Amino acid sequence: MNAEWDLVFMSAVIFLPTLFALILMFFPRGSEEWMRWWALMGTALTLVGSLWMFIGFYQQVIDFNSTELNREKMTLTYRADAADRAHAGAKGEGLSDSDWVARRPWIKKFNIDYYVGVDGISMSLLLLTTVLTFLAMVASWKIEKFVRGYLMLFLLLETGMIGTFLALDFFLFYIFWEIMLLPMYFLIGVWGGPRREYAAIKFFLYTLLGSVFILIALLGFYFTDVRDFTPQAVTHAGPTNSFDIMVLQKVGSAAAALNNGTLTREEIAQDALISKLSTLTLADREKLDNGTSTQRTEMRKKYAGEIDRKELEAAVARLNQPFFSQSFQWTMFLLLFIGFAIKVPVFPFHTWLPDAHVEAPTPISMILAGVLLKMGGYGILRIAYPICPWAAQNLAAWVGLFGLINIVYGAFAAMAQTDFKRLVAYSSISHMGYVILGIAVWSAGDRGQYWSWGMNGAMFQMIAHGITSAGMFFLVGVIYDRAHHRNLDNFRGLYEPMPLYGGISAVIFFAAMGLPGMCGFVGEFMVVLATWNFKPWNWEYGGPVFSILSALTVVITAAYILWTLQRVFFGQNPAYKGFPDIDLRELLCIVPLLVLAVLLGVAPNLLLAWMEPSVTGLVKTLIQVSALP
Repeated sequence: MNAEWDLVFMSAVIFLPTLFALILMFFPRGSEEWMRWWALMGTALTLVGSLWMFIGFYQQVIDFNSTELNREKMTLTYRADAADRAHAGAKGEGLSDSDWVARRPWIKKFNIDYYVGVDGISMSLLLLTTVLTFLAMVASWKIEKFVRGYLMLFLLLETGMIGTFLALDFFLFYIFWEIMLLPMYFLIGVWGGPRREYAAIKFFLYTLLGSVFILIALLGFYFTDVRDFTPQAVTHAGPTNSFDIMVLQKVGSAAAALNNGTLTREEIAQDALISKLSTLTLADREKLDNGTSTQRTEMRKKYAGEIDRKELEAAVARLNQPFFSQSFQWTMFLLLFIGFAIKVPVFPFHTWLPDAHVEAPTPISMILAGVLLKMGGYGILRIAYPICPWAAQNLAAWVGLFGLINIVYGAFAAMAQTDFKRLVAYSSISHMGYVILGIAVWSAGDRGQYWSWGMNGAMFQMIAHGITSAGMFFLVGVIYDRAHHRNLDNFRGLYEPMPLYGGISAVIFFAAMGLPGMCGFVGEFMVVLATWNFKPWNWEYGGPVFSILSALTVVITAAYILWTLQRVFFGQNPAYKGFPDIDLRELLCIVPLLVLAVLLGVAPNLLLAWMEPSVTGLVKTLIQVSALP
């Protein structure tokens, strides 16, 4: 069997932190400094591995398929289908170690696979995760209590986060999702502030509630017979139940086409059976999967004689399963959306976040804001929308409304805070609202381009917010280490003793504000543009209203950020004149974030060039089953 080196690389990046965590068990007591260096080496090697993965992915997937004709081959859907056909022994297909999609059987009885893969969406979040984890480990140097336990939990948390972004089996995704939960609970509950137990339990209960909703949806999907949408190798006489996210996306697309009336049951069944024929050529498969309506009709006529009539009737009957009903789609989408929205977090499921941030130690706040919130947005993009597109389409206006509420409410709540850390936490709620709004602005037909802008803007905003929020929480931690309080009304005059810290803070906070030329501007601008052409509830002026309100909130954001900088740095305060400026270790943490904040603002194409094909490919797939004008 082919070695599939992409499988080796992806697995190494996922489990390397866990390996380093296990080895920490054998360090003798009293060697805490060596433990820190060992853990730092683990995060550094994981970062190097992710960069190596990116280089391979870029060369073998993005650069290799850089022509307009081959853009489809960059998408995860195309590469996953090709890999499945290769495993099934389809004509003209062979296993590849350069497609960055790989699977191995895990629990065969339940058809659960160790199935991992990467595209522009997950690769961008993987790089964000490994960069922030390395920097947060540097920021963890001052942790003195239970050092071994802290470092082991920190490294296990990294495995959970990376695995979540790379998993393509829903069961595997859920396992990694839960692996993330327990380490974060203990990291807040043991190493947090005075009210750490309350904050940790609140975080745990909210996140567990979301996990239960996701689990219910997972089981609902699993007990659907998906044999008509799986590759030949796993098709047999009985029902086929699967956790394969890519297969479930195909089933979801079929359900949307059926409920929208764009395809009949017989047409869906014909397409499914034709795709399994060994005589189907690669050119005809391309027409069947991605061709126009006329081309797909031609394929059905061409291969009609090769389909057994009884098999076709049985396939049509299987389309009467609950999965394909509107009520099932409504229910499953709401379960998934609420489950992932709690993590984002979306109003009114946001109240755990300020408490968790205020009590968490600085490095954990960096990870919580920089990575964990993005897992909610990623789940909506990877699972909720593609598997339940019909419900997502019909609820798009409501999803967008909740995104807008997040933006406005988070900004006003941030302005009302006097605790520095709580202010940054509420600003995160506001900025993540742009992510939800960008995902929500579902448009089809000649407006499909605008939804693509919104989706790409949402993804860019996730990366930009990951950079700026981690930077802001770290900067709050720097001053807390010196002043031992976070009350904004009791600062003033910090620029005089800490000019370098003040200058860096201004850049990071301006980037979060969305100042042009900074990373925060690009995603928010794309989302606002896309929203203008949105038609919530078929209201012609709905898009402009949403767009204007989201744009005007930038004024509120600028107000609370400028007011914060004024309260912290301007004026004079003799009590703080002896504070040392930011030191070398702290500079090592913040300078990379400072560089990224400016670089992605000045040259956003450094990210969009290889992320956009995957996002636009997802939008194209969803639009194909959309009945909106």
